Amino acid sequence: MRASAIIVAAGSGIRLGSGEPKAFVKLHGHPMLRYSLTTLATLPSIAEVIIAIPAGMERKTRDEVARAGLEVPVKITPGGVERQDSVRIALALSSAEAEVIVIHDAARPFADAALFRRCLEAAAARGAAIAAIAVSDTLKRVADGVIHATVKRAGLYQAQTPQAFQRRLLVAAHERATRERIVATDDADLVEQIGGTVEIVEASALNLKITTKSDLIIAESLAASMKVR
Repeated sequence: MRASAIIVAAGSGIRLGSGEPKAFVKLHGHPMLRYSLTTLATLPSIAEVIIAIPAGMERKTRDEVARAGLEVPVKITPGGVERQDSVRIALALSSAEAEVIVIHDAARPFADAALFRRCLEAAAARGAAIAAIAVSDTLKRVADGVIHATVKRAGLYQAQTPQAFQRRLLVAAHERATRERIVATDDADLVEQIGGTVEIVEASALNLKITTKSDLIIAESLAASMKVR
């Protein structure tokens, strides 16, 4: 399998209260972005990496690519206004020879190589696959600060990344989204909207997304137990 990886790293990090873009906030002494790049460097199926970043962060990104030990072509591009825009821009730069595209948020630094492999293999075999975990908390539907209903959690999953897709399917989904001005919070939604079947790959709550200062505190503790060069 020949795959391209897109790393979405264009977030501002405002909610983290940092003066740097989110992907460059340090966890245990290393920028968040390096964790995902180091993991990708261990995957033989990854033939290229495209990184969507904030404008002006090209040099720092190249430094992190070098430190991660990536030995495949790496393309770096300014991201878009929204995450969907960043993916679309990066997708346009991906090689047409790639059979599968895997998309990952730099804000999830703890996705391991095994999770990437399982998503890639499932997408290659069946079209599309995303990392996800079953909802464990009780869910309430709320309006104006008042509970209106308790939502049954059976069959509900929280979507994560990595998300992997056969390239032709992902390209078609983004082309339709651009043409019809469809907005979605993840690529799986866009693929679902063109009739694609998306498989769930069981992940872990350790694959957390770092969005707030509280997330950063938890992530710092996790990062302290990991070896990242």
